[in-house]
Amino acid sequence: MTSIVLGVIALAVLAPVAFTFFIARRVTKGFPPEGKFVDVGGDRVHYTDRGAGPAIVFVHGLCGNLRNFAYMDLQRLAQSHRVIVIDRPGAGRSVRGADSTANIYAQARMVAQCIQKLGLDKPVLVGHSLGGAIALAVGLNHPQVIRRLALIAPLTHLESTSPGAFKGLVLPSPLMRKLVSWTLAIPMSIINARKATDVVFAPESMPKDFPFRGGGLLGLRPHVFYAASTDLVSAPEDLPDMERRYASMTVPVDVLYGRGDRILNVKRQGEALKQKLDRANLRIIDGGHMLPVTQPALTTDWVLGIAAMVPAPTEAVA
Repeated sequence: MTSIVLGVIALAVLAPVAFTFFIARRVTKGFPPEGKFVDVGGDRVHYTDRGAGPAIVFVHGLCGNLRNFAYMDLQRLAQSHRVIVIDRPGAGRSVRGADSTANIYAQARMVAQCIQKLGLDKPVLVGHSLGGAIALAVGLNHPQVIRRLALIAPLTHLESTSPGAFKGLVLPSPLMRKLVSWTLAIPMSIINARKATDVVFAPESMPKDFPFRGGGLLGLRPHVFYAASTDLVSAPEDLPDMERRYASMTVPVDVLYGRGDRILNVKRQGEALKQKLDRANLRIIDGGHMLPVTQPALTTDWVLGIAAMVPAPTEAVA
């Protein structure tokens, strides 16, 4: 009897591990790197690079990757600008170093160093969701490397609780994070995919091709779950200090928000930033949290309009 019980326990543990390994391998093979890599500190950052001229750099949000911007007309932007879209460390095809931290200030430092390594002369920095918080931190701590911020549904203030769609990521213990990432995370992500995406995209709908075109499937790998959980747990660390410093921001800031956003509330995030930084240009439209996907033409026009206001610098050769 004891051997049967032990066998059942072993099967219960090994089955999800084997399933996770199988799915992760299939996803990795199905999404080969589509850009280049640059080493920044201990991180290996994957990015795409198209066009020439004044630079625009895109930074995605929590659980995202560079394909989240694939619905926008990046080729149109590239007709007049150099367009750089990065996978944050641990996301997409980027790798987070073993000693790298995931707090907002650390990720902002990584973005600033990436801009410098690529030889970009003060680009417009576009950040979505958590990427918006990271972009704001670049503006606060590294204003010399950018010219303007364009923030899409940005996280700007500390939330008392994590959005419901991301509660499964709240794992403060690194050991528990690792255990869950290799056992329950991927199977449960597949089971709950529709429910989670409905909330993230609401009140709009997720495009049917988002798992492939938008990179949704890239999240079905244990190290990506681990990195996303680390991002979420680490995010509150720097936000209180950022909130106190917004009024001192010297970099121009533009913000685009959907009034129906169910992940980050426009009043607690967008309008709250405007109250502390009155110079920020806040535009509120009908829509939800995933505007680069659900409103790509409008978002492209908005970014292009902001970039057009920036004087063309003399860009260094990367």
